[in-house]
Amino acid sequence: MSLPHPLKDLPLDHIGVATPDLDAASAPFELLGLPRDGDDEELSHQGVRVRAFRSGESLVELLEPTTPESPIRSFLERRGPGLHHLALRVTRLEAEVARLKAAGARFVSDAPRGGRHGTRVVFLHPKWAGGVLVELVEHPTHTP
Repeated sequence: MSLPHPLKDLPLDHIGVATPDLDAASAPFELLGLPRDGDDEELSHQGVRVRAFRSGESLVELLEPTTPESPIRSFLERRGPGLHHLALRVTRLEAEVARLKAAGARFVSDAPRGGRHGTRVVFLHPKWAGGVLVELVEHPTHTP
């Protein structure tokens, strides 16, 4: 399948790692010298607490479930701790969703929702993306 522009043009925003314990999972990244990127953030609509570490222009996000209904809790029960998703940065989320849908992409949810630090996100279905949960992330625009 050929898309109008290849995914290689979308920069890596972050890698999401599921964990039952943010503090325990943080230790290796702290030892590697990766600085934290802001304070922990709770995304109640997703049932998750997020702690991020910066690596150049990208992040490693640790995801800890906060509710029994959290998709991260379900993931941990099925697969255990580890890589949950990779996220690609887009500039116009709705346009990218429309482009991908027109090319046959499947999404976990059609509607973008709020992400960490005011971002807007949507997830591509792993069955469509070769077994990988792919998140598309649009950062808020800053006007002077």
